[in-house]
Amino acid sequence: MTAITSIKIQTSRLRTHVLVSGPQDGVPVLFIHGNCSSARFFEQTMAALPAGFRALAADLRGYGDSEPAPIDATRGLRDFSDDLAALLRSAELGLKGPVHVVGWSVGGGVAMQLAIDHPDLVGKIVLEAPMAPYGFGGTKGTSGEPCFADFAGSGGGTANPDFARRLKERDASEESATSPRKVMNEFYFKPPFRVEKEREELFLAEVLKMVVDDAHYPGDTTTSSNWPGVAPGTRGVNNALAPKYVNLSGFAKISPKHDVLWIRGDGDQIVSDTSLFDFGFLGKLGAIPGWPGDDVYPAQPMVAQTRAVLDAYKTNGGSYREEVLPNVGHSPHIEAHDTFVAEIVRFFG
Repeated sequence: MTAITSIKIQTSRLRTHVLVSGPQDGVPVLFIHGNCSSARFFEQTMAALPAGFRALAADLRGYGDSEPAPIDATRGLRDFSDDLAALLRSAELGLKGPVHVVGWSVGGGVAMQLAIDHPDLVGKIVLEAPMAPYGFGGTKGTSGEPCFADFAGSGGGTANPDFARRLKERDASEESATSPRKVMNEFYFKPPFRVEKEREELFLAEVLKMVVDDAHYPGDTTTSSNWPGVAPGTRGVNNALAPKYVNLSGFAKISPKHDVLWIRGDGDQIVSDTSLFDFGFLGKLGAIPGWPGDDVYPAQPMVAQTRAVLDAYKTNGGSYREEVLPNVGHSPHIEAHDTFVAEIVRFFG
């Protein structure tokens, strides 16, 4: 898009691809994408910001056009958040003072980790359909209690192997339920919503840039004697999302506090208390045999876990507002573009 510039910045950590728009002295806003996407999913949002904003969107390592440095899952989301901290401190960007942050899906978790570890860099925070603070899979209750001690049901082994194969083979078809195009249209958005054809091809091309191996997506895996038979490995993004390594409950105690806007769609099938990507819920539906039952392995209450951490944040002196958009799935900034832009502009002031 003509209003947006594509640059690459070498930091002490890696070479990062960044999209930039708006004046150098504008109010800075950093957009952080989620899993199986890239910075370009935010182009329309960036272009729609009014004059006076400077928008930045970076490809995380292993995604888009950034350097594919390996992901150490044992650090949780810190490889990503430390990469962004180095970027925000780079002389080339020339930023002064804190930056407002918009984190989508996994990017919401990265935004929270950034605020925990680098509070001086962060201003107001928008959590868009954010991942749960206790990772993805393997926990129960609002405090993130593990279903099993080895966090079975989370990590690299939870990815659909045929989806990963199709990603690696750059499959642009729509022939299977596991085709990346089909997954994007069925789960990123709430059907029957679909972006225009040219935009869909751009989004799919960005998804297919992902590095697919043990050090990136989905990561390595470990077998488990506990249901459903897989536990987290130590490398790659899906292991970084495992509750064995990521715990964002410390966000409730960060200082200084930043105003938070939590915005999500009521039709989200990915981050939900009944997520179709959660083994606990799939087991309950009978989609995965051997489910040990609600007492042992219930569906992960992802939304409730996020609300509990944000309520604790509010109790500790912070402020947040939850905005639920009707008839919207996992991508409010795309599905409800005008509403989303209006919400964040009002929030950032």
